[in-house]
Amino acid sequence: MPFSERIDRLKSSLIREILAAAQRPEVMSFAGGLPAEPMLPAVDWSQMPASLGQYGMSEGEPELREVIAAQARLLGVPCDASQVLILSGSQQALDLASKLFIDPGTEVLVEAPTYLAALQSFQLFGADCLAVAQEADGPCLSDLRARLARHKPAFAYLIPTFQNPSGVRYSEAKRDAVAALLDEFEVTLLEDEPYRELVFDEGMASPIVGRLRKASWIYTGTVSKTLLPGLRVGYLIASPDLYPYLLRLKQSADLHTNRIGQWQALQWLGSAAYADHLAALRSFYRERRDAMQAALQEHFSELANWEVPQGGLFFWLALKQPLDTRTLLRPALAEDVAFMPGEPFFVDPERNPGYLRLNFSHVAPERLSEGVRRLAAVIRDAQAARAA
Repeated sequence: MPFSERIDRLKSSLIREILAAAQRPEVMSFAGGLPAEPMLPAVDWSQMPASLGQYGMSEGEPELREVIAAQARLLGVPCDASQVLILSGSQQALDLASKLFIDPGTEVLVEAPTYLAALQSFQLFGADCLAVAQEADGPCLSDLRARLARHKPAFAYLIPTFQNPSGVRYSEAKRDAVAALLDEFEVTLLEDEPYRELVFDEGMASPIVGRLRKASWIYTGTVSKTLLPGLRVGYLIASPDLYPYLLRLKQSADLHTNRIGQWQALQWLGSAAYADHLAALRSFYRERRDAMQAALQEHFSELANWEVPQGGLFFWLALKQPLDTRTLLRPALAEDVAFMPGEPFFVDPERNPGYLRLNFSHVAPERLSEGVRRLAAVIRDAQAARAA
């Protein structure tokens, strides 16, 4: 078939394949970033205007854009509603940015590890991804400076708040330093913050885009992690020099984001009911985070190292005796346990063995400990077989 040359770079999503295998009800899945179904809010469309069944604006519903801009300004993002573009999930921001910036061979700077679907999108369009080492409070600044000094990436893709997969939250000092470096080298920032609202402590840090003085930027978020992922409503906010191009790309992709989902998101965002929902959601996920921490301490203390995440949906484990965790998938599924191997989150998977990402939001606490125990047993068996 006369497919485009891009198809040769198209990779299947390991996450999607694992989730498909984990659909059996007996499987305890720590694999995807699925919100807990008991916390999905009920919807009431009885008051929705019939006119929302018609085509809409590519930019998104004006009222929703105003609300998102107002909330972003409270975080320190310098914007108004004219800079907000409503998306079909924040994943679309990665696609639009790829189309805007990437030709085969274009350099893009990412964290190591980074969000798997971002790597897939960037590499599909032919990007040469430059990895910057991640530390407990954000990227290694000397590594970042060296990369920026030797290269000229089209943009830097960063996830500063409860990073997927590592759970890292950049410190205030790292945020300031990253902004200063991006300004110095005039590199555009694509800042992805889907987990910002899922915070379990009192800490909160403002977005990096609000600290920039010269560099262009795109800031993106979603309602998928706090409300309903099925709505597929996300957004981006962009500096004025980039916004018109992103809007045209959006128009050519899908005309506009579904208006019913936008209306539903608007009923919640900024309301007292939404504030109450967020408080309940944080408490619910904190309990599940603590349950996984207890299970890991019991079953993984001799196997791996990890940090307790202060937000988000994931634990990131580094095995003390590294092995390719992709080889553990089949035996784990045979024990009715699913997890996400860490290797695909790196630009060079083969050089980064021995990591696991475990989601704590989806499995009920009463089943969670048993699932962690079974996974630990699979790892011990694999390590014993390797040593034999």
